[in-house]
Amino acid sequence: MRNLFVALIHHPVVDKNGDRIAAAVTSLDLHDIARASRTYGVRAFYVVTPVDDQLELVKRIAGHWITGVGADYNPDRRQALELIRTASGRQQMLGLIRQETGQRPITVATSARTRGADLDFEGCREIINGRRPVVLLFGTAWGLAPEVVREADFRLRPVRAGADYNHLSVRSAVSIILDRLTRAAATGPGPSKE
Repeated sequence: MRNLFVALIHHPVVDKNGDRIAAAVTSLDLHDIARASRTYGVRAFYVVTPVDDQLELVKRIAGHWITGVGADYNPDRRQALELIRTASGRQQMLGLIRQETGQRPITVATSARTRGADLDFEGCREIINGRRPVVLLFGTAWGLAPEVVREADFRLRPVRAGADYNHLSVRSAVSIILDRLTRAAATGPGPSKE
């Protein structure tokens, strides 16, 4: 999983009416997604927002746990939050990943909607096991704006649990998807194609 990156996109995303917005950063998302990323061996967790105050908030929260009082208080949390990086937009994030890895990353959009999904978990796992870096794009609010999904190289099929309700928090979705993508490597064959 060392060539896997996670990105939490705050703009452009949509609200419940389908309007394009910039969503606010939440401390819960930062902590929980960083911890899941560390647990599953993700290389870095990008928080993407064009709002300067929000970028500063991310740096302040992470800094408390990386170099501040929290670093000594909870070293495990420090290890997780050290994975956090910030970018003001998707292009900047992709450029930073390319700079770090020497290759253009493959982008995989996630969504609770099935429209346009072309990649199951097994197929995504194969791409991650390849040589190129891969970045999973997760949307805040009510999900990634349509253009983000359209511009991605692939669209991952949604998490399904057999219920008629499908509105997970983004931090829950990240954890479930990371688990499904790593399950076969850790425990043998995973679930059937979804």
